[in-house]
Amino acid sequence: MLDATPRIGLTMRIVDAQGYDEPRDAIAQDWPRFLKIALPDVPWLFIPNLGAQDTVKFCESWNINRLIVTGGQDIGQAALRDETETELLNWAERCKFPVLGICRGMQLMAARAGTPCHQVKGHVSTRHHVNGTIGREVNSYHNQAICDCPDGFVVTARADDGTIEAMRHTSLPWSGWMWHPEREDPPTRTDAQELKKVLL
Repeated sequence: MLDATPRIGLTMRIVDAQGYDEPRDAIAQDWPRFLKIALPDVPWLFIPNLGAQDTVKFCESWNINRLIVTGGQDIGQAALRDETETELLNWAERCKFPVLGICRGMQLMAARAGTPCHQVKGHVSTRHHVNGTIGREVNSYHNQAICDCPDGFVVTARADDGTIEAMRHTSLPWSGWMWHPEREDPPTRTDAQELKKVLL
């Protein structure tokens, strides 16, 4: 049974620091700002890219029981991140933990289910409307989109060009959004409310 006390883990991208030959885990400072407003009483922790062998042990040691698989970087650009986040999704599926995939996170959910991505135009650094169960204007920063709705999921929003912008799992408490709620300034009430529905 899912622990009633939520403890959210957020994944991080891998970056190179200028002038240093040492890859680093990183996350935008937008995330703490967004979570402070959206979930002010919920503890959260950034998850380092530890690979398949050690990631779950780390999360279990901190009693993580919800995940946000964050955006940034295309799948295949950072093998250790791909490995870490895939193992986290495997673990979350076994434990039936709530998961929210943001942009790349949603794409990874789809890839894990056997659905690849394709290049799209007109979705980078812009705003557009999405329609479906979720219908409103959102930001957009992706140059890839999932090719189709993966097995086990249903589409909850599409852009006007038909691109899938949001989905949810039919049996697990998982959702994916292609927009970035953390990049809205100030954060929108709708994103905060939807975040609570997914994770709490």
